[in-house]
Amino acid sequence: MNLTIRQLRYVCEVARLGSVLAASKSLYISQSSILAAITVAEAEMGARIFDRRPARGVSITPAGQRFVAAARVMLAAETEFNRSIGDLSGRVPKVLRIGCFEPFGALFMPEMLRGYLDSVGDVEIDLVEADQVQLQERLVAGQIDLAILYDIGPIGIDSVTRICKVPAHAMLNADDPLAARDGIWLAELAERPLVLLDLPHTATYLLTLFDVLAKRPEVRFRTRSYETVRSAVASGFGMAILNMRPIGRATADGDEIVRKPIFDELPPPTLIVADMYGSAKPLFVRVFIDIFHRFFDTVGPSGFSVTTPEREPLLLVARKG
Repeated sequence: MNLTIRQLRYVCEVARLGSVLAASKSLYISQSSILAAITVAEAEMGARIFDRRPARGVSITPAGQRFVAAARVMLAAETEFNRSIGDLSGRVPKVLRIGCFEPFGALFMPEMLRGYLDSVGDVEIDLVEADQVQLQERLVAGQIDLAILYDIGPIGIDSVTRICKVPAHAMLNADDPLAARDGIWLAELAERPLVLLDLPHTATYLLTLFDVLAKRPEVRFRTRSYETVRSAVASGFGMAILNMRPIGRATADGDEIVRKPIFDELPPPTLIVADMYGSAKPLFVRVFIDIFHRFFDTVGPSGFSVTTPEREPLLLVARKG
């Protein structure tokens, strides 16, 4: 086909977002360039990839679904090729494209990435904060090099490195009588209204923790923002169940909220690094994973137990220059 990798990327972004306008904003290019790529792709296929819906974006056709699935494989292969070639000379990419689960951006990523840059030299950081589903889509599409997320919900990426397990804990308003306890039982929390971190897979995971009981707590407040969860608990809307807490130099909790361990034996999710390189990871990926391990070995969440799974010995960190 007489299509460039760039044009394939344009078509896949329209398919992901369901809108030419949204794809234009995401890719920082004109709508006319995207429309031209779609026209070329449809001409090559001899079939429509999208059905246009005035004022409602576009919908992908069955033929378009097959085209986009094949295009994503090509984009992933192109990314792996470029990174592998770079690894042959020991190069670190000029721009490190990292995706992370939304709450992680404020909780620990800047400090962790600072440690990475201290090892490899100055590079530009492009941090994409998204939910679990979006991160995997962006990774498969070749839009990010690595994704930092939990192993909750379907994980469609085969190349995954386990970092550590992060048990759930309770966040309470400081005036709640339970806040004076050393720890709390899930049954006690179920009697209080819930402030829910309402992200794909995350909300389901948090609510199913209560399935061992006769009832779930009443959801009083829903938000996609970790910071808003903290604010809502501080404002008296209820309690929250969370896993990660601020670590290192991240903004600490205010005096209005406290965090307490949960006595029940609950299945802890594992913090993972996902990539598309499999066993042939470029040097910059191996170094990143090594630094990430070291960061959580030394600066990991304090106050509650964090169980680190068995893993292979840490790699030697290669300094750029």
